[in-house]
Amino acid sequence: MEQFWREILTFCQTTTEKVGHQLISEVGQLSPTEKDDGSLVTKADRWADQTLREAIAAQFPDHGVLTEETTHIFPDRDWCWIVDPIDGTTNFTRGIPIWAISLGLLYRGTPVFGFVYLPQLRDAFYGYWYGQTGLTGPTGSYLNGRPIHTSSDSPSKSHLFNLCARSLDILKRPFPCKIRMIGVASYNILLVACGAALGGVEATPKVWDIAAVWVIVQAAGGVFISLKDDPIFPLIIGENYGKKSFPCLVVNQAKYVEQFEPLVKGIVV
Repeated sequence: MEQFWREILTFCQTTTEKVGHQLISEVGQLSPTEKDDGSLVTKADRWADQTLREAIAAQFPDHGVLTEETTHIFPDRDWCWIVDPIDGTTNFTRGIPIWAISLGLLYRGTPVFGFVYLPQLRDAFYGYWYGQTGLTGPTGSYLNGRPIHTSSDSPSKSHLFNLCARSLDILKRPFPCKIRMIGVASYNILLVACGAALGGVEATPKVWDIAAVWVIVQAAGGVFISLKDDPIFPLIIGENYGKKSFPCLVVNQAKYVEQFEPLVKGIVV
């Protein structure tokens, strides 16, 4: 398996750098259109989606693929990639340099490797988390090759908690931390993984928003909580994940879940 994991990491590094280099030339230059769910899409999203799918098919022909812009049905494959070609399309179209390319690798429906690249920041996050899959290999989470960990601090008004645009009702009640809103679901959660924020919440993320970071934040010592009764993973073969949302809370340490969870429960509809 050691060679397999090296191949996976190298593939993600080289492919996202290549795609990201091309995308940078189009930041702030494209007019988006609105999809049925209200999110935005550009020709750059579609180009990146196709390029990433073709790269995966060429390198790993036995692996399945589920992506934001095309295939939403979870395939009957042991290994499957979940791809978000541009996480943060609104930022991308407005020239804000915080947006990401996200690749999550699932084994029998459960994410075991995540890679997220922010081209304009030149930051590559990745991690390994095997859970109950029985797989073995490298462990931990990394930013540009350096190990990262969630913060061990307790919540205070000098610490940060990240919201998404659909979770603003949380602000109607007192909150123990300062609030930030990033506009990129994956980066929202990655800031917890690297210790910059103590927690984050996403009200309506799709599976491609969270597959990669589900791995990275847990491998960094954090806790990923579904705000619905049903677990997010493993995914179900044949299920259409195009319109399914997965409200979630991410916290730096398990002991603070009971403090944050009651504050964010109200975002679930």
